[in-house]
Amino acid sequence: MTQHRRADLLIVCATLLASAGWIFSKQTIQGLPPFGFIGLRFVLASLLILPFCYRLFKQVSLKDIAQSSLVGMLLGAALLTWIYAISVSDTLGEGAFIMSLSMLLVPLVAWPLFKQKPNRPFWISLPFAIVGLVLLSLSGGGWHQSVSQVWFLLAAALLALQFNFNSRYAQRIPTLLLTCVQLFVTGVMGLIASLMFEQWPQTVDLEIWGWFASSVLIATSIRYVLQTAGQKHTSVANAAIIMVLEPVWTVFLSILWYGEKMPAEKIIGCSLILFALLLYRGWYTITGKLFK
Repeated sequence: MTQHRRADLLIVCATLLASAGWIFSKQTIQGLPPFGFIGLRFVLASLLILPFCYRLFKQVSLKDIAQSSLVGMLLGAALLTWIYAISVSDTLGEGAFIMSLSMLLVPLVAWPLFKQKPNRPFWISLPFAIVGLVLLSLSGGGWHQSVSQVWFLLAAALLALQFNFNSRYAQRIPTLLLTCVQLFVTGVMGLIASLMFEQWPQTVDLEIWGWFASSVLIATSIRYVLQTAGQKHTSVANAAIIMVLEPVWTVFLSILWYGEKMPAEKIIGCSLILFALLLYRGWYTITGKLFK
């Protein structure tokens, strides 16, 4: 097997672990409060990364740390919104496809922020995504806008906002340090929100802690290690296309684990969103200068 194929396989495995993280998270919050779960998960994840990047703190200024923390606050807001959406949702697969729209929202957010007008592939892809969202809101032949859909869409918008600022700061701040700070800030935000709004149970079953450990080690630490290792030996465009698999895996796992129902209109809606993402993230690579 060539190095390129091994890299692609690593990224495919990363998408599978990321989709499993949806199941791990849903199972964990059956026994832990959602915000508290995010707080503990991301504080521990940042501490796991810290030994590999603590020397980098000497190479950056306090301003860089402050900016990294601000981006971390955006990530925290996105993930707290995401976990709340999961806690009120019975359709993880549908939520995963809505969250995947964050990559389509990135250029739309960058337009007013940085005066970067979206390119032609974006405008071609957008109608397919919109129609897909509309179909996800149809139930029994009628319009049905669930609360979880709104929260998932808000989380996707916040993630798109975070992605824009993160891309700016990542150019001058070491990636591992930036990641560590953001994960820590996200965790602290989760713990603060939990203390303010949630009631912790007196006891937590060992099974819940097992799901929690899986979310920290498998869906966070190992997942990002595999993704980073794969990205070192493949193109950004190729990695981006493979990452589109995450909502697809999530749908399959949700159907297998929770018996999630996928009527025809939702299948078509998810398919249109997937097509929009592939069109936006992959077609430019395939067609070369077609969209220039």
